[in-house]
Amino acid sequence: MADTFLFDTEKFVLIAKVSKAHGIKGELKLYAFSGQALSITQHRKLFLVSRQGELSPLLEVVRSRPGNKEAIVQFKGVNDRNDAEKLCGFGVLVQKDALPELDSDTFYLHELEGLQVKTEAGDLVGTVESFFNNGMQDIIVVKNGKSEVMIPLIPGIITERAKTCLTIAPPPGLLEINSDDSAKG
Repeated sequence: MADTFLFDTEKFVLIAKVSKAHGIKGELKLYAFSGQALSITQHRKLFLVSRQGELSPLLEVVRSRPGNKEAIVQFKGVNDRNDAEKLCGFGVLVQKDALPELDSDTFYLHELEGLQVKTEAGDLVGTVESFFNNGMQDIIVVKNGKSEVMIPLIPGIITERAKTCLTIAPPPGLLEINSDDSAKG
């Protein structure tokens, strides 16, 4: 994610960004970092956060619907376009304890942050630094010192997920694409 917001990562998950006002009745377009606008519409209460970490009071969602690429949301108390425009650029947070429970074989992307990443052969790739969606699939950003590798989360990549480590089966060439040798040529 290119957008950086300061917030308590133990309590909240950044799920979206307010991209712009929509219409004249105070609706907002929210860009979902997961790439799934529909996922935002499942939440009835959200927080907004500024880049400096100023947290809004808990905001009640009056109505929401998925748009083409963004969710369109109306918050209680945001009654016109002027109110909505003041919120553009804010991050959208959900409390971690408000996230729906998942099956044991699924996970939220934020749960991967900080995990070590190793290949099936036992080679250390690095640590999960962040994630984003490129429009096709989710990507985890793995850092090891100054090197960075982007790993697409496609079926078969993650072969094991433990409490502190991910084991991956990268396709040929994926890890070498950011090596010093490939950067020279």
